[in-house]
Amino acid sequence: MSQSHHAPTVTPALVTQKAVRRLPRWALLLFCAAYILPGLFGRDPWKNEDIASFGHMWSVALGQASWLHPNVGGVLPTSGGVLPYWLGSASILLFNGWLDPALAARIPFALLLTAVLALTWYTTFHLARTDAAQPLPLAFGGEAAPIDYARAVADGALLALIASLGLLQLGHETTPELLQLTGSTLFLYSLAAAQTRPWPARIATLASLPIMAASGSPTVALLLGLTGLVICGRSRHAEMRQHLVWVLGAWALSLILATALTQLDLPGWSWRVGSHFVLKDMVGLVIWFTWPTLPLAALTVWHWRRQTMRRHIAVPLLSAVVGFAAAVVMGANDRALLQALPALAVLAAFALPILQRGLGAALDWFSVFFFTICAAAIWLIYVAMHTGMPAKTAANVAKLVPGYQVQYSTLALVLGIAGTVAWLALVRWRTARHSHALWKSLVLPAGGVALCWLLFLTLWLPVLDQARSYRLLLSRVQAVVPASECIHAPGASVGLLTGLEYFGGYQVDGRPLGFNASSTLLNTGRACNIIVLRMSAHQPGPEMIGWTKVAQLNQRTRNSESVAIYRRRGGESH
Repeated sequence: MSQSHHAPTVTPALVTQKAVRRLPRWALLLFCAAYILPGLFGRDPWKNEDIASFGHMWSVALGQASWLHPNVGGVLPTSGGVLPYWLGSASILLFNGWLDPALAARIPFALLLTAVLALTWYTTFHLARTDAAQPLPLAFGGEAAPIDYARAVADGALLALIASLGLLQLGHETTPELLQLTGSTLFLYSLAAAQTRPWPARIATLASLPIMAASGSPTVALLLGLTGLVICGRSRHAEMRQHLVWVLGAWALSLILATALTQLDLPGWSWRVGSHFVLKDMVGLVIWFTWPTLPLAALTVWHWRRQTMRRHIAVPLLSAVVGFAAAVVMGANDRALLQALPALAVLAAFALPILQRGLGAALDWFSVFFFTICAAAIWLIYVAMHTGMPAKTAANVAKLVPGYQVQYSTLALVLGIAGTVAWLALVRWRTARHSHALWKSLVLPAGGVALCWLLFLTLWLPVLDQARSYRLLLSRVQAVVPASECIHAPGASVGLLTGLEYFGGYQVDGRPLGFNASSTLLNTGRACNIIVLRMSAHQPGPEMIGWTKVAQLNQRTRNSESVAIYRRRGGESH
């Protein structure tokens, strides 16, 4: 790893051994558990992409759709390739009879989120061990040991990723984007570890890009491969130049796989990108989605600007650029921007050695006030739901989710109290003493995000389930349509089709139906006596000759979809 034959690199980092104190492993694992586990158990699949992806997995597991052509009611997925649906379906089959299908489908995706966190840590650890990333030696000694420095910076990267607001919801869904994110983070790790762990890096390279290609993101995979070729080709290290062959092989595999899947006309495969882009939308998305990693990453790029082509900066920087470019091209798409978050977390970690005390204090106090207020609001609404006081708050909840039923859980209450006490202890620790650790400024942002997520998915879980699940709507449908009825739902979302099957137990067909100019149904395909039309909020259902409108139901009173239900005249219930 020696670079003695090159001009010395000036590094902006000045770090003492006192500053690289390790974050206790139990604390780090507790952060990860508090972030990953809430939402894994005890909830329904949520609108829209979460339940839609689950529907394809469940349909394949039931044998209603083939493994090569997952669908719900004849409606194919619009994205995601096939690999994510295979993963969820295999898990449902594996735990069949042991776990609820929705929980079984979530388990591998929770493991993927765990892998993303671990890969981000190891990526940063390997990059921080490179010669160019090392802090300046001190005149009288006492500078940080390389291994301790790398661990401290890696701890900071993991905390930065947990603190990223954009990962919070999307990282806990059973959607193809999480598998795409795992692939891109695996590729990030492969470039970081190629010099010190060549064989694990080669295996990771060969797996990463094809995983992305088979998960509906071939273009991003190919772009990441190009960045890898640039980094390896410009490197002065023989190990990195040797790694170029493996990157080229992974790039070629992804291209072949993408072409093969396109030729097979598999569902969810598309080379198209969005054509609509509004700068205001993109700016707004970036501000909240990448907080707090983007400001710290920008600080890193500025202070390390003379080393931008060194691996510890170039690898995450180019990966983040690909994520931003994909989001722009796809019309300010948050799911495309998700790919940039691990890279931004790595960059943010390299800002910690040069972070001024004033900026660190500002980040701390902002986190204290913002997340404490957020937690207090969650507790206030929880009390209002269970006691009716404050009356105005309880009325607002009832207006948002009419007919919601209060469900008390001692376990949820205990977990909520424990999380709040842990947050107060964390705030006291951070504000009552002066810590020299590099990662200290990211403890409160990460802890605040984990706290609010824990409170949301414990104290608010019943009302969130009723608001974001189709269960409440389907309970109203079941009052007018008997179970096991055959239902046509032309134009319905995959989420609604899944809800009709999963919560209602209906046989569904979501393929389009034909009508003539007088609204007479031309063809029904199946001999179904019920038609369900998805309507926007407050939109009345149309009149159709030969069909009687039975009901029009919605889930919420404001900005909610509704369904119009029709029965064939003379049709009998099954």
